[in-house]
Amino acid sequence: MDTAPIKMLLQTTIPATVDDWSIARFSLLGQFLRDQEDENGRPVFEVTMRDRNNRGSPDSVLSALDDSEFDEMWLFAVDVGDGLTAADCAGISGFRRKGGGLLVTRDHMDLGSSICDLGGIGEAHHFHSRNLDPDLGRRAVDDPYTTTISWPNFHSGANGDFREIRVFDPIHPVLRDPRSPTGAVRFLPSHPHEGDVSAPRNQSARVISAGSSKVTGRSFNIAVAFEPDAGAGPAIAQSTFHHFADYNWDPGHGCPSFVAERPGNAMAREPRALADTHRYVLNVAHWLARPAR
Repeated sequence: MDTAPIKMLLQTTIPATVDDWSIARFSLLGQFLRDQEDENGRPVFEVTMRDRNNRGSPDSVLSALDDSEFDEMWLFAVDVGDGLTAADCAGISGFRRKGGGLLVTRDHMDLGSSICDLGGIGEAHHFHSRNLDPDLGRRAVDDPYTTTISWPNFHSGANGDFREIRVFDPIHPVLRDPRSPTGAVRFLPSHPHEGDVSAPRNQSARVISAGSSKVTGRSFNIAVAFEPDAGAGPAIAQSTFHHFADYNWDPGHGCPSFVAERPGNAMAREPRALADTHRYVLNVAHWLARPAR
């Protein structure tokens, strides 16, 4: 029996902008997913990549996402707080209520804070001025080097480098790796100032992985998994979109001009780090689509 490819939307919350984190800066992720084939040589994923329409009015796709044929969406919240309209949030929230899978990720301080209005998963994301982390210990500067960025800004390492993550038992399906000596993904790309996520107490969600700051040693959450239930599809809240950006997989692909930190090159020197990142990407893509299949 033929199996139709999983329909994925990779989407940002800003209009196409050359000198910003537009969807073009996630090209390696998109190509990796498009390259996946089943045992008969057919594509596993059908990938659509796009930026939003102009700010200030409902996006033509996001506002109607609940009526789309996508199985899942990966939302890269790269805006400064104005990336989603009320209609966009309603469309995205309705999509998940119908069983669609979501990965929602952001970055430091208030970057991507428009996702706070998303039903359910928005509660997992904490920012500097919206939905503050109830743990007062996390409302503190962690990265002291880039002084223009305040908390949350957990320093896991340079762009282009990687770090070992902590995986919580039981190992969640998106983190399983039979090739690993631990049975789980061990490495993900690092970033000098990651955001803050936690598991809302009133939902079927749990923290599945964490990291530690290379500056303070402080522990911080990397990913929160929302299990599918009668009222919603599966979802992942991720601490930073830099886990998936071209610049973090390969700094040679460049970055916006406002990025001032010097990159590392550990991802290029250690093939296992990129292999683990690829494993994580595939695990997430399959897990988010499974209930819709």
